[in-house]
Amino acid sequence: MTATAQPPATAVSAAWSLWALLLGVGLLMLGNGLQGSLLGVRAAEEAFGNTVTGVVMSAYFVGFLAGSTLAPRKLRDVGHVRVFAALASVTSVAILVHALFVDPWVWAAMRALTGFTYAGLYVVTESWLNGHAGNHLRGRLLAFYMVITYLGMGGGQLMLNLADPNGIILFLVVSILVSLALVPILLSYTPQPDTGQPESMSLRRLYRLSPLGTMGCLLTGIANGSVFGMGAVFANARGLAFDQVAAFMGAFILGGALLQWPLGKLSDKTDRQLVIMIVAGLATALALLGLFVDGAGQLTLLGVLLGGTTLTLYSLFLACANDVLSPSQTVAASSSLVLALGIGAILGPLSTGLLMEWLGPAGFLWDLALIHAAIVAFGGYCLVRHPATVADDQGRYVAVPAGTATLGATWVEEAASEPTQLELDFDPAPDAAAEAEPQD
Repeated sequence: MTATAQPPATAVSAAWSLWALLLGVGLLMLGNGLQGSLLGVRAAEEAFGNTVTGVVMSAYFVGFLAGSTLAPRKLRDVGHVRVFAALASVTSVAILVHALFVDPWVWAAMRALTGFTYAGLYVVTESWLNGHAGNHLRGRLLAFYMVITYLGMGGGQLMLNLADPNGIILFLVVSILVSLALVPILLSYTPQPDTGQPESMSLRRLYRLSPLGTMGCLLTGIANGSVFGMGAVFANARGLAFDQVAAFMGAFILGGALLQWPLGKLSDKTDRQLVIMIVAGLATALALLGLFVDGAGQLTLLGVLLGGTTLTLYSLFLACANDVLSPSQTVAASSSLVLALGIGAILGPLSTGLLMEWLGPAGFLWDLALIHAAIVAFGGYCLVRHPATVADDQGRYVAVPAGTATLGATWVEEAASEPTQLELDFDPAPDAAAEAEPQD
């Protein structure tokens, strides 16, 4: 069933009309936040090893890419409610399998399945939100979504304190939360949008239009994958107790929530590329400073500051890309940016796991420092070769939850199906004429 009512007049009325969906998302994020930290801590307790743990956590993002690609097809076949219910049910079962079979390869398979289902759930949610509000409300409605996502993810981290991670109780809690997310959706009427067929855009073409936006999403995907995949492992390896690990991860997400809007508004008023370089530079410095930080209190404070820089960059890169895109290109570009983020997220836990195997817990911070230093270097190149548009011409910033639900996942199917989608053209001097290239 698709919506036939008039579009809501305000962001508050739009959010209220979708209260069941947003409540369901909040419960899903509670489960997702708890599950990520729980598995990282339990893997350390089971002595999986940093490299194997990195493989297990990376499997989530492999499944995420597959889910983002396949879910839209089912949306068109059976509708949003049925897809949401089916995927949430599978997610609830997958976490229980983790508790039954404590084996890294079983966990890797279940993490891939969980990534697949969560990607599909994000597709359903974001297509619902984007289809329910017009352009004049979309940014504000997605801001509600961002706040709920961050509150859910942060709250999930703190729930690690409810029971011993070595037992089964926390696995049951995750399953209960995900199952409860179905209740408001199934017991209320929430208008469903039509699912369209937008154009596709390859990463190669997008890179020519916005080098920093495209490369930035790939690099920040690596950083976000490292944070959400290996952050709890790092905190545990630094000697933090379970409740302190939860506080560290919660602080990371809190920092990202607190600084989203201030940095976004700053980037709207000045050169966005320069803001990106400054934020990435601060993230590099903070990661290196963390090598000399010790104690739960100092690490938690470091988590807030690192989260405020690391987790805000994806939204800045999205805004940077949209500065040079026409309105008709933004949907297609979003799908390509999601794909770049997902590719990076797969590499994140793997690279961090290898560095932690060689360097110990410090490998986590070195990984973040190197990634953000690369962003600074590439940003400097783009600042010279591809200066940003003047502030009056910049697109409006929209805060996006990094590493959780990414805008435009609804349309990643079309981007991934294009034969040239994975052609990452890193030509150091993109053809300026590409900006005038006619649409496919």
